[in-house]
Amino acid sequence: MTDSADIDENTAATSRRRFLCKSGALVGGAVIAGGLAGSEALGASESADNLPPNVPEWMKTPGDPMGSQPYGTPSPFEKGVIKNIPKNLSQYLSASGRTPLQDLDGIITPSGLFYERHHAGVPTIDPAQHRLMLHGLVDKSLIFTMDDIRRFPSESRIHFLECSGNPSYKKPYGKTASDLVGLLSCAEWTGVSLKLVLQEAGLQAGAKWVVAEGADAAGLTRSIPIEKCLDDAMLVYSQNGERLRPQQGYPLRLLLPGFEGNMNVKWLRRLRVAAEPTYSREETSKYTDLMPDGSARDFTFYMEAKSIITRPSGGQRLSTPGFHEISGIAWSGHGKIRGVDVSVDDGKSWQEAQLQEPVLTRALTRFRLPWHWDGQPAVIQSRATDETGYVQPTLAELLAVRGENYYYHNNAIWPWRIAAGGEVTNANA
Repeated sequence: MTDSADIDENTAATSRRRFLCKSGALVGGAVIAGGLAGSEALGASESADNLPPNVPEWMKTPGDPMGSQPYGTPSPFEKGVIKNIPKNLSQYLSASGRTPLQDLDGIITPSGLFYERHHAGVPTIDPAQHRLMLHGLVDKSLIFTMDDIRRFPSESRIHFLECSGNPSYKKPYGKTASDLVGLLSCAEWTGVSLKLVLQEAGLQAGAKWVVAEGADAAGLTRSIPIEKCLDDAMLVYSQNGERLRPQQGYPLRLLLPGFEGNMNVKWLRRLRVAAEPTYSREETSKYTDLMPDGSARDFTFYMEAKSIITRPSGGQRLSTPGFHEISGIAWSGHGKIRGVDVSVDDGKSWQEAQLQEPVLTRALTRFRLPWHWDGQPAVIQSRATDETGYVQPTLAELLAVRGENYYYHNNAIWPWRIAAGGEVTNANA
Protein backbone atom coordinates (compact mmCIF):
# COMPACT_ATOMS: atom_id res chain seq x y z
CA MET A 1 0.00 0.00 0.00
CA THR A 2 1.35 3.42 -0.90
CA ASP A 3 1.68 6.04 1.85
CA SER A 4 -0.27 9.28 1.28
CA ALA A 5 2.89 11.30 1.88
CA ASP A 6 4.59 9.41 -0.95
CA ILE A 7 1.64 10.22 -3.21
CA ASP A 8 1.89 13.91 -2.32
CA GLU A 9 5.65 13.97 -2.93
CA ASN A 10 5.32 12.10 -6.25
CA THR A 11 2.50 14.38 -7.35
CA ALA A 12 4.50 17.49 -6.45
CA ALA A 13 7.59 16.19 -8.23
CA THR A 14 5.58 15.29 -11.33
CA SER A 15 3.87 18.69 -11.29
CA ARG A 16 7.21 20.47 -11.02
CA ARG A 17 8.68 18.44 -13.90
CA ARG A 18 5.65 19.24 -16.07
CA PHE A 19 5.86 22.93 -15.20
CA LEU A 20 9.58 23.12 -15.95
CA CYS A 21 9.14 21.26 -19.22
CA LYS A 22 6.38 23.65 -20.30
CA SER A 23 8.43 26.63 -19.15
CA GLY A 24 11.43 25.34 -21.07
CA ALA A 25 9.34 25.06 -24.20
CA LEU A 26 8.07 28.61 -23.74
CA VAL A 27 11.56 29.99 -23.15
CA GLY A 28 12.89 28.05 -26.13
CA GLY A 29 10.07 29.40 -28.25
CA ALA A 30 10.89 32.94 -27.17
CA VAL A 31 14.50 32.45 -28.19
CA ILE A 32 13.50 31.14 -31.61
CA ALA A 33 10.83 33.78 -32.13
CA GLY A 34 12.60 36.89 -31.08
CA GLY A 35 15.70 36.35 -28.97
CA LEU A 36 13.95 37.61 -25.84
CA ALA A 37 15.40 34.92 -23.57
CA GLY A 38 18.54 32.82 -23.56
CA SER A 39 21.10 31.07 -21.41
CA GLU A 40 21.50 34.18 -19.29
CA ALA A 41 17.93 33.64 -18.03
CA LEU A 42 19.37 31.05 -15.63
CA GLY A 43 22.46 32.70 -14.20
CA ALA A 44 25.28 30.75 -12.62
CA SER A 45 24.45 32.20 -9.19
CA GLU A 46 20.83 31.04 -9.23
CA SER A 47 19.63 28.13 -7.14
CA ALA A 48 16.96 25.78 -8.49
CA ASP A 49 15.43 25.78 -5.01
CA ASN A 50 14.35 29.41 -5.55
CA LEU A 51 12.80 28.82 -8.98
CA PRO A 52 9.07 28.24 -9.62
CA PRO A 53 7.04 26.43 -8.44
CA ASN A 54 9.12 26.35 -5.24
CA VAL A 55 8.76 29.06 -2.62
CA PRO A 56 11.98 31.16 -2.73
CA GLU A 57 14.05 31.69 0.41
CA TRP A 58 13.24 35.40 0.65
CA MET A 59 9.55 34.59 1.18
CA LYS A 60 10.20 32.40 4.23
CA THR A 61 11.45 35.01 6.72
CA PRO A 62 10.69 38.69 7.39
CA GLY A 63 12.93 41.15 5.61
CA ASP A 64 15.09 44.05 6.75
CA PRO A 65 13.15 46.36 9.10
CA MET A 66 12.64 49.95 7.95
CA GLY A 67 14.45 51.34 10.98
CA SER A 68 17.80 49.96 9.83
CA GLN A 69 17.71 52.08 6.64
CA PRO A 70 16.54 55.59 7.61
CA TYR A 71 17.78 56.87 4.23
CA GLY A 72 16.91 54.52 1.38
CA THR A 73 19.69 52.71 -0.44
CA PRO A 74 19.74 50.69 -3.68
CA SER A 75 19.51 46.91 -3.69
CA PRO A 76 22.85 45.19 -2.94
CA PHE A 77 22.43 43.48 -6.31
CA GLU A 78 22.83 46.91 -7.94
CA LYS A 79 26.09 47.72 -6.15
CA GLY A 80 27.93 47.98 -9.47
CA VAL A 81 25.85 50.95 -10.61
CA ILE A 82 28.07 53.73 -9.30
CA LYS A 83 29.75 56.90 -10.52
CA ASN A 84 32.67 56.39 -12.89
CA ILE A 85 35.62 58.03 -11.09
CA PRO A 86 39.02 57.94 -12.86
CA LYS A 87 41.60 55.91 -10.95
CA ASN A 88 44.64 57.63 -12.46
CA LEU A 89 44.15 61.10 -10.99
CA SER A 90 47.18 62.23 -9.00
CA GLN A 91 44.88 64.12 -6.62
CA TYR A 92 41.18 64.64 -6.25
CA LEU A 93 40.90 68.38 -5.54
CA SER A 94 40.24 69.09 -9.20
CA ALA A 95 38.32 66.04 -10.26
CA SER A 96 35.22 64.62 -11.89
CA GLY A 97 32.87 61.69 -11.44
CA ARG A 98 30.81 60.46 -14.40
CA THR A 99 27.25 59.19 -14.49
CA PRO A 100 26.89 55.49 -15.50
CA LEU A 101 24.54 56.37 -18.36
CA GLN A 102 24.56 52.84 -19.80
CA ASP A 103 23.02 51.49 -16.57
CA LEU A 104 20.14 53.98 -16.31
CA ASP A 105 16.60 54.13 -17.71
CA GLY A 106 14.31 57.07 -18.40
CA ILE A 107 15.64 60.64 -18.28
CA ILE A 108 16.08 61.46 -14.57
CA THR A 109 19.51 60.87 -13.03
CA PRO A 110 19.38 59.72 -9.38
CA SER A 111 20.97 62.33 -7.13
CA GLY A 112 23.62 59.88 -5.93
CA LEU A 113 24.71 59.18 -9.54
CA PHE A 114 24.61 62.76 -10.82
CA TYR A 115 27.93 63.70 -12.42
CA GLU A 116 30.20 66.02 -10.48
CA ARG A 117 33.01 68.36 -11.41
CA HIS A 118 34.91 70.55 -8.98
CA HIS A 119 38.14 72.56 -9.05
CA ALA A 120 39.14 72.66 -5.38
CA GLY A 121 37.25 69.88 -3.64
CA VAL A 122 33.72 69.97 -2.18
CA PRO A 123 33.26 72.52 0.63
CA THR A 124 31.21 71.78 3.75
CA ILE A 125 28.88 74.76 4.13
CA ASP A 126 26.56 75.50 7.04
CA PRO A 127 23.37 76.85 5.39
CA ALA A 128 22.61 78.95 8.47
CA GLN A 129 25.84 80.87 7.88
CA HIS A 130 25.73 80.98 4.09
CA ARG A 131 24.87 84.26 2.39
CA LEU A 132 24.24 85.39 -1.18
CA MET A 133 25.49 88.90 -1.98
CA LEU A 134 23.93 90.85 -4.85
CA HIS A 135 25.61 94.14 -5.78
CA GLY A 136 27.08 96.18 -8.63
CA LEU A 137 24.85 97.99 -11.13
CA VAL A 138 21.71 97.67 -8.99
CA ASP A 139 19.52 100.20 -7.21
CA LYS A 140 20.15 98.58 -3.84
CA SER A 141 22.74 96.01 -2.80
CA LEU A 142 21.27 93.04 -0.96
CA ILE A 143 22.46 90.13 1.16
CA PHE A 144 20.19 87.08 1.31
CA THR A 145 20.07 84.25 3.82
CA MET A 146 18.83 80.86 2.67
CA ASP A 147 15.53 81.60 4.42
CA ASP A 148 15.29 84.82 2.40
CA ILE A 149 15.80 82.92 -0.85
CA ARG A 150 13.13 80.38 0.07
CA ARG A 151 10.61 83.17 0.67
CA PHE A 152 10.52 83.89 -3.08
CA PRO A 153 7.92 81.99 -5.16
CA SER A 154 9.41 78.60 -6.04
CA GLU A 155 9.32 76.60 -9.25
CA SER A 156 10.47 73.13 -10.32
CA ARG A 157 11.80 72.27 -13.77
CA ILE A 158 13.58 69.34 -15.41
CA HIS A 159 16.83 70.21 -17.17
CA PHE A 160 20.11 68.53 -18.11
CA LEU A 161 23.59 69.68 -17.11
CA GLU A 162 26.63 68.84 -19.21
CA CYS A 163 30.32 69.64 -18.98
CA SER A 164 31.60 71.25 -22.19
CA GLY A 165 34.56 68.84 -22.20
CA ASN A 166 32.23 65.85 -22.62
CA PRO A 167 34.12 64.31 -24.38
CA SER A 168 37.21 66.17 -25.49
CA TYR A 169 38.52 65.82 -29.03
CA LYS A 170 41.63 64.00 -27.85
CA LYS A 171 42.13 60.25 -28.10
CA PRO A 172 41.65 57.84 -26.41
CA TYR A 173 37.94 58.58 -26.26
CA GLY A 174 36.85 55.83 -23.87
CA LYS A 175 35.14 52.45 -23.89
CA THR A 176 31.68 52.98 -22.42
CA ALA A 177 28.91 55.56 -22.74
CA SER A 178 29.95 56.79 -19.29
CA ASP A 179 33.57 57.19 -20.41
CA LEU A 180 32.46 59.21 -23.42
CA VAL A 181 29.63 61.44 -22.25
CA GLY A 182 29.21 60.61 -18.55
CA LEU A 183 29.73 64.27 -17.61
CA LEU A 184 26.01 64.62 -18.33
CA SER A 185 22.98 64.23 -16.06
CA CYS A 186 19.38 65.37 -15.83
CA ALA A 187 17.30 66.23 -12.77
CA GLU A 188 14.27 68.04 -11.48
CA TRP A 189 15.48 71.32 -9.99
CA THR A 190 13.61 73.44 -7.46
CA GLY A 191 14.43 77.04 -6.65
CA VAL A 192 13.54 80.60 -7.58
CA SER A 193 13.73 82.65 -10.74
CA LEU A 194 16.93 84.70 -10.91
CA LYS A 195 14.90 87.38 -12.68
CA LEU A 196 12.76 87.86 -9.55
CA VAL A 197 15.82 88.28 -7.36
CA LEU A 198 17.39 90.81 -9.74
CA GLN A 199 14.13 92.74 -9.89
CA GLU A 200 14.17 92.91 -6.09
CA ALA A 201 17.48 94.78 -6.29
CA GLY A 202 16.58 96.82 -9.36
CA LEU A 203 18.83 96.80 -12.44
CA GLN A 204 20.53 100.03 -13.49
CA ALA A 205 21.21 101.25 -17.01
CA GLY A 206 24.25 99.55 -18.48
CA ALA A 207 23.67 96.24 -16.68
CA LYS A 208 24.76 93.74 -19.34
CA TRP A 209 26.38 90.94 -17.36
CA VAL A 210 26.08 89.17 -14.02
CA VAL A 211 29.32 87.78 -12.59
CA ALA A 212 28.64 84.70 -10.43
CA GLU A 213 31.11 83.47 -7.81
CA GLY A 214 31.14 80.21 -5.86
CA ALA A 215 32.11 79.67 -2.23
CA ASP A 216 34.59 76.86 -2.90
CA ALA A 217 38.33 77.25 -2.37
CA ALA A 218 38.75 77.92 -6.11
CA GLY A 219 36.39 80.91 -5.92
CA LEU A 220 35.15 79.80 -9.34
CA THR A 221 33.79 82.80 -11.27
CA ARG A 222 31.84 83.03 -14.52
CA SER A 223 30.20 85.89 -16.44
CA ILE A 224 26.55 85.43 -17.46
CA PRO A 225 24.79 87.56 -20.12
CA ILE A 226 21.96 89.56 -18.58
CA GLU A 227 19.57 88.18 -21.24
CA LYS A 228 20.01 84.66 -19.84
CA CYS A 229 19.61 85.89 -16.27
CA LEU A 230 16.28 87.46 -17.18
CA ASP A 231 15.11 84.42 -19.14
CA ASP A 232 15.14 80.95 -17.55
CA ALA A 233 18.03 81.14 -15.04
CA MET A 234 17.31 79.84 -11.53
CA LEU A 235 18.79 79.94 -8.05
CA VAL A 236 18.44 76.30 -7.05
CA TYR A 237 18.35 74.78 -3.56
CA SER A 238 16.77 71.35 -4.24
CA GLN A 239 17.34 68.53 -6.69
CA ASN A 240 15.01 65.58 -7.30
CA GLY A 241 12.84 66.61 -4.37
CA GLU A 242 15.54 66.89 -1.71
CA ARG A 243 18.07 69.55 -0.80
CA LEU A 244 21.08 69.79 -3.07
CA ARG A 245 23.89 67.40 -2.23
CA PRO A 246 27.27 68.98 -1.37
CA GLN A 247 28.74 67.79 -4.69
CA GLN A 248 25.95 69.66 -6.49
CA GLY A 249 26.42 73.00 -4.73
CA TYR A 250 24.63 72.76 -1.38
CA PRO A 251 23.06 74.94 -0.18
CA LEU A 252 22.63 77.10 -3.33
CA ARG A 253 23.69 76.95 -6.95
CA LEU A 254 23.06 78.76 -10.20
CA LEU A 255 21.18 76.89 -12.93
CA LEU A 256 21.46 78.08 -16.54
CA PRO A 257 19.48 75.59 -18.67
CA GLY A 258 21.33 74.66 -21.87
CA PHE A 259 24.58 76.45 -20.95
CA GLU A 260 27.85 74.59 -20.39
CA GLY A 261 28.11 73.05 -16.94
CA ASN A 262 30.95 75.21 -15.64
CA MET A 263 28.72 78.29 -15.84
CA ASN A 264 26.15 76.78 -13.47
CA VAL A 265 28.17 78.00 -10.49
CA LYS A 266 27.87 75.84 -7.37
CA TRP A 267 27.97 76.98 -3.74
CA LEU A 268 26.82 80.37 -5.03
CA ARG A 269 27.85 83.26 -2.75
CA ARG A 270 27.98 86.37 -4.93
CA LEU A 271 26.28 87.97 -7.93
CA ARG A 272 27.83 91.18 -9.24
CA VAL A 273 25.90 93.04 -11.93
CA ALA A 274 28.32 94.64 -14.38
CA ALA A 275 28.65 96.35 -17.74
CA GLU A 276 31.38 93.96 -18.95
CA PRO A 277 32.32 90.30 -18.44
CA THR A 278 35.05 89.70 -15.88
CA TYR A 279 37.23 87.47 -18.11
CA SER A 280 38.05 85.10 -15.25
CA ARG A 281 40.34 82.09 -15.45
CA GLU A 282 37.44 79.83 -16.40
CA GLU A 283 36.57 81.97 -19.44
CA THR A 284 40.07 82.76 -20.70
CA SER A 285 42.63 80.11 -19.79
CA LYS A 286 39.89 77.47 -19.74
CA TYR A 287 36.56 76.91 -21.49
CA THR A 288 37.53 78.71 -24.68
CA ASP A 289 37.79 76.99 -28.05
CA LEU A 290 41.02 77.18 -30.06
CA MET A 291 40.51 77.45 -33.82
CA PRO A 292 42.87 76.29 -36.60
CA ASP A 293 44.05 79.86 -37.33
CA GLY A 294 45.20 80.35 -33.74
CA SER A 295 42.23 82.46 -32.66
CA ALA A 296 39.92 81.37 -29.87
CA ARG A 297 36.14 81.25 -29.68
CA ASP A 298 35.14 82.75 -26.35
CA PHE A 299 31.75 82.56 -24.67
CA THR A 300 30.51 79.47 -26.48
CA PHE A 301 27.80 79.08 -23.87
CA TYR A 302 25.28 76.72 -25.45
CA MET A 303 25.55 72.94 -25.60
CA GLU A 304 24.59 71.85 -29.11
CA ALA A 305 22.24 69.00 -30.06
CA LYS A 306 23.67 65.62 -29.18
CA SER A 307 22.69 61.98 -28.69
CA ILE A 308 24.18 58.64 -27.81
CA ILE A 309 22.95 55.05 -27.78
CA THR A 310 23.23 53.68 -24.24
CA ARG A 311 21.90 50.18 -24.92
CA PRO A 312 23.58 48.35 -26.50
CA SER A 313 26.76 50.33 -25.96
CA GLY A 314 30.46 49.89 -25.22
CA GLY A 315 31.28 47.29 -22.60
CA GLN A 316 27.98 45.44 -23.08
CA ARG A 317 27.31 42.23 -24.99
CA LEU A 318 24.35 40.99 -27.00
CA SER A 319 23.66 37.49 -25.71
CA THR A 320 21.96 36.11 -28.82
CA PRO A 321 20.76 37.12 -32.29
CA GLY A 322 17.15 38.22 -32.52
CA PHE A 323 15.13 41.11 -31.17
CA HIS A 324 16.94 43.86 -29.25
CA GLU A 325 15.72 47.34 -28.39
CA ILE A 326 18.14 50.11 -29.24
CA SER A 327 17.75 52.84 -26.64
CA GLY A 328 19.54 56.07 -25.89
CA ILE A 329 19.28 59.71 -24.91
CA ALA A 330 19.29 62.99 -26.83
CA TRP A 331 19.49 66.61 -25.68
CA SER A 332 20.05 70.17 -26.85
CA GLY A 333 20.86 73.43 -25.11
CA HIS A 334 18.75 75.25 -27.70
CA GLY A 335 15.42 73.67 -26.77
CA LYS A 336 13.50 70.47 -27.44
CA ILE A 337 14.64 67.44 -29.42
CA ARG A 338 12.59 67.23 -32.60
CA GLY A 339 13.77 63.80 -33.72
CA VAL A 340 16.44 61.11 -33.51
CA ASP A 341 17.53 58.91 -36.40
CA VAL A 342 19.31 55.59 -35.85
CA SER A 343 21.56 53.72 -38.26
CA VAL A 344 22.39 50.01 -37.90
CA ASP A 345 24.57 49.83 -41.04
CA ASP A 346 27.40 52.28 -40.26
CA GLY A 347 25.54 55.35 -41.50
CA LYS A 348 24.47 54.00 -44.90
CA SER A 349 20.79 54.35 -44.02
CA TRP A 350 18.78 55.85 -41.17
CA GLN A 351 15.51 55.04 -39.39
CA GLU A 352 13.44 57.38 -37.26
CA ALA A 353 13.40 56.35 -33.59
CA GLN A 354 10.44 56.80 -31.26
CA LEU A 355 10.78 59.60 -28.71
CA GLN A 356 9.58 58.74 -25.21
CA GLU A 357 7.36 61.31 -23.53
CA PRO A 358 7.84 63.77 -22.01
CA VAL A 359 9.87 65.69 -24.56
CA LEU A 360 10.99 68.76 -22.61
CA THR A 361 13.05 71.80 -23.45
CA ARG A 362 16.73 71.53 -22.48
CA ALA A 363 16.20 68.13 -20.89
CA LEU A 364 17.24 64.61 -21.79
CA THR A 365 14.89 62.82 -24.18
CA ARG A 366 14.83 59.02 -24.30
CA PHE A 367 14.56 57.38 -27.76
CA ARG A 368 13.91 53.78 -28.79
CA LEU A 369 14.08 51.65 -31.93
CA PRO A 370 13.19 47.93 -32.25
CA TRP A 371 15.96 46.02 -34.00
CA HIS A 372 16.42 42.42 -35.13
CA TRP A 373 20.12 41.60 -34.99
CA ASP A 374 21.11 38.88 -37.47
CA GLY A 375 24.26 37.91 -35.60
CA GLN A 376 26.59 39.58 -38.11
CA PRO A 377 29.03 42.44 -37.33
CA ALA A 378 27.28 45.81 -37.29
CA VAL A 379 27.89 49.48 -36.48
CA ILE A 380 25.05 51.37 -34.79
CA GLN A 381 24.77 55.11 -34.15
CA SER A 382 22.26 57.87 -33.47
CA ARG A 383 21.78 61.39 -34.86
CA ALA A 384 19.72 64.06 -33.08
CA THR A 385 17.88 67.04 -34.55
CA ASP A 386 16.63 69.83 -32.27
CA GLU A 387 13.70 72.19 -32.71
CA THR A 388 15.88 74.82 -34.40
CA GLY A 389 16.59 72.34 -37.22
CA TYR A 390 20.23 71.80 -36.17
CA VAL A 391 21.47 68.28 -36.98
CA GLN A 392 24.12 66.51 -34.92
CA PRO A 393 27.34 66.23 -37.03
CA THR A 394 29.89 63.47 -37.43
CA LEU A 395 33.29 63.72 -35.74
CA ALA A 396 34.95 64.16 -39.14
CA GLU A 397 32.66 67.10 -39.94
CA LEU A 398 33.49 68.78 -36.64
CA LEU A 399 37.24 68.29 -37.02
CA ALA A 400 37.14 69.67 -40.57
CA VAL A 401 35.78 72.96 -39.20
CA ARG A 402 37.45 73.19 -35.80
CA GLY A 403 40.78 71.45 -36.28
CA GLU A 404 42.89 69.36 -33.93
CA ASN A 405 43.48 72.11 -31.31
CA TYR A 406 39.82 72.16 -30.32
CA TYR A 407 38.96 70.72 -26.91
CA TYR A 408 35.44 71.66 -25.79
CA HIS A 409 31.91 71.25 -27.20
CA ASN A 410 32.33 67.92 -28.96
CA ASN A 411 28.78 66.95 -29.92
CA ALA A 412 29.71 64.44 -32.60
CA ILE A 413 27.79 61.30 -33.55
CA TRP A 414 29.24 58.36 -31.68
CA PRO A 415 29.12 54.87 -33.29
CA TRP A 416 29.28 51.50 -31.52
CA ARG A 417 30.72 48.39 -33.20
CA ILE A 418 29.01 45.05 -32.56
CA ALA A 419 31.12 41.95 -33.23
CA ALA A 420 29.73 38.62 -34.41
CA GLY A 421 30.07 37.38 -30.82
CA GLY A 422 27.88 40.22 -29.56
CA GLU A 423 30.63 42.30 -27.89
CA VAL A 424 30.05 46.06 -28.20
CA THR A 425 33.01 48.44 -28.52
CA ASN A 426 33.73 52.07 -29.42
CA ALA A 427 33.91 52.27 -33.22
CA ASN A 428 36.05 55.43 -33.03
CA ALA A 429 38.65 53.97 -30.64
